[in-house]
Amino acid sequence: MKTPKRIEPLIDEGLVDEVMRKLMSGKEAEVYVVRCGEDIRCAKVYKEANKRSFRQNVQYTEGRKVKNSRRARAMEKGSRYGRQEQEQAWQNAEADALHRLAAAGVRVPQPYNFLEGVLLMELVTDENGNAAPRLNDLALSAAQAREYHHTLVMQVVRMLCAGIVHGDLSEYNVLVSNDGPVIIDLPQAVDAAGNNSAGIMLQRDVDNLSAYFGRFAPELRTTDYGREIWSIYESGKLHPEITLTGCFERSKKLADVGSVMREIDDVMKEETTRRRHKQAMEQ
Repeated sequence: MKTPKRIEPLIDEGLVDEVMRKLMSGKEAEVYVVRCGEDIRCAKVYKEANKRSFRQNVQYTEGRKVKNSRRARAMEKGSRYGRQEQEQAWQNAEADALHRLAAAGVRVPQPYNFLEGVLLMELVTDENGNAAPRLNDLALSAAQAREYHHTLVMQVVRMLCAGIVHGDLSEYNVLVSNDGPVIIDLPQAVDAAGNNSAGIMLQRDVDNLSAYFGRFAPELRTTDYGREIWSIYESGKLHPEITLTGCFERSKKLADVGSVMREIDDVMKEETTRRRHKQAMEQ
């Protein structure tokens, strides 16, 4: 097929030898099957911001670190340069997450190169060597549903141990290879420690899995792995091999509102004192 313009730089650099066919078109990118020497891989070409249906959102980008201070200031101001840098950071996020997760042993496609908005990575295949189907395209037995659900919940745990929450996990971004489920589509992945919405997103990811697999194994709908996982994570005791129960008992202890208000009052008094001291120094 004719080489898409966005993939031409990879061919010029010798990273890709031939574009074989388009594999899919999604809400944020188009994916092509490409030949790299003797290897068959896939190239994910990110759509421009105004052509994506999945918009960047502060809920997802909160906590992402920008090393260059000039770039960070431009992104905050929303200048033309800042918007360009913000778009570049959004695209880089998936490559960065894949490298971190692959190193942590999470079942994700192996990333190889990222150049000018194109991510070159492993082509996930089925037992016949064809592109692996999405989880949503399969009809599962109850036993398969339980097995895949357990595998993916433990992958979520391993991701969290690596400091990452997927943020948009569902049956639509899981491929089923000859070795089992593989998690894909991570440009919106969030930093677990730096994003205030990380806990809510993780619970939503896990609830999505329980709802989907619950179609085939109804008992999975009553599990509460998301809150259990996040609770253990907050306690500092989460590790990749942890045994989960799927149950979560909410604390019935009443909040000490008085103590919280006293802490707030103390902070306000300290801030008032600091400002008065600053004013006195300026006079």
